Amino acid sequence: EDMDNLPVIAIRFALYADLMVLAGVTAFTLYALKPEERGTALLPLAKPALILSLLGLLLSGAGMIALVAAMMGTSLWAADASVIGEIVTQSAIGSAWVVRMVAVAIALVAALALGRSPHLARYWLLASTAVAIATLVWTGHAGATEGWTGTLHRLSDIVHMLAAAVWIGGIAAFAWLLFQPMAHQSDAQIRIAHRALEQFSRVGTLAVGLIVLTGLINSLSLMGLPHPDTLFASRYGKLLLIKLGLFAAMLVLASANCWRLTPTLGAAIEQDDLAHALRGLRQSLVLESSAALTILALVAWLGTLELAIAKG
Repeated sequence: EDMDNLPVIAIRFALYADLMVLAGVTAFTLYALKPEERGTALLPLAKPALILSLLGLLLSGAGMIALVAAMMGTSLWAADASVIGEIVTQSAIGSAWVVRMVAVAIALVAALALGRSPHLARYWLLASTAVAIATLVWTGHAGATEGWTGTLHRLSDIVHMLAAAVWIGGIAAFAWLLFQPMAHQSDAQIRIAHRALEQFSRVGTLAVGLIVLTGLINSLSLMGLPHPDTLFASRYGKLLLIKLGLFAAMLVLASANCWRLTPTLGAAIEQDDLAHALRGLRQSLVLESSAALTILALVAWLGTLELAIAKG
C-alpha cells in the first residue's frame, strides 16, 4: 500500500517544502531585513521565487494526477482525465486544488514583478503563497473532519503550517546567508546576518509557540488522548512519535542558536575572528534543515494513512 502511495507522498513532500521555503524566505526578507537590504545580492528573491512558484504549479498539477492514480490503483500515466475532472469540480479537495493553482499563479506573477515593484510584489508573493499553503490542509486528515470540530481542526492546521513555513523559511534564508565562501562575505554582510539572527529568534519563538499549540489541537482532534500503547501499536503513532522527537531536536538546536551561537557570532565580529563562530552556526543549520526536511517527509506520509490506522 505504501508503494502505491509513494508518488503521492513524494509529490506532497516536495510541494510542502517548495511552498514553505517560498513563503518563509519571503516573510524573512520583510521582518529580518531593512527595506534597503531587500533588493540586494545579500538575499536575492526574484530568481528563487520564480523557480519555486513555477515548481509549485508543476508539483500541484502532478499531485492531483498522482492522487487520482492512487485512488484508481493505476499508474500516473494511466490516470483517467474524466475522473480528474470530476474530483476537481465536485469535491472539497478539488476546490482547494483550484484555489491553490490560482494562488501559485498569482505568486508567479508577483515573482516576475519583483524587479519593477519590489515592495508591493513582495507582499503579494507572501499572501498568495500563504493561501496556497492553507489549501494543503484539505489534502490531509483535517479536510475529512466534519462539523465545528473539523472547522477548528482546519483553522488550527493552517496556522500550524504557516508557522512551520516561517521557521523553515528562516532556516533556508540563513543557509543562503551563512554558507557563502568567507571570501565573498563582507564585514557588513556578516553584521546584517547577525542582526537578522537576533530578529529571527523573536519571530521564531512565536512560530514555535504556535506550532506546539496547534499541534496539540490537531492531535486531540484526530486521536483524542491516545494511550501510549496505542501510539506504539500503530504505524501512524510510531511515525508521529518520530516526528515529535525530531521537532524536540529542532527546539534544542534553535535554543543553542539563540542563546549560544548567535552571541558567539556577535563577539567574533567584534574580535574579527569569524571562522569558528560561523562553523558552529553552519553545523547547526545543517542538522536543523535535515530534521525539518525529515519532518516534512513524515507529514506527507502521515497524511496518506487511514484514520482507522491512526486510531490504532
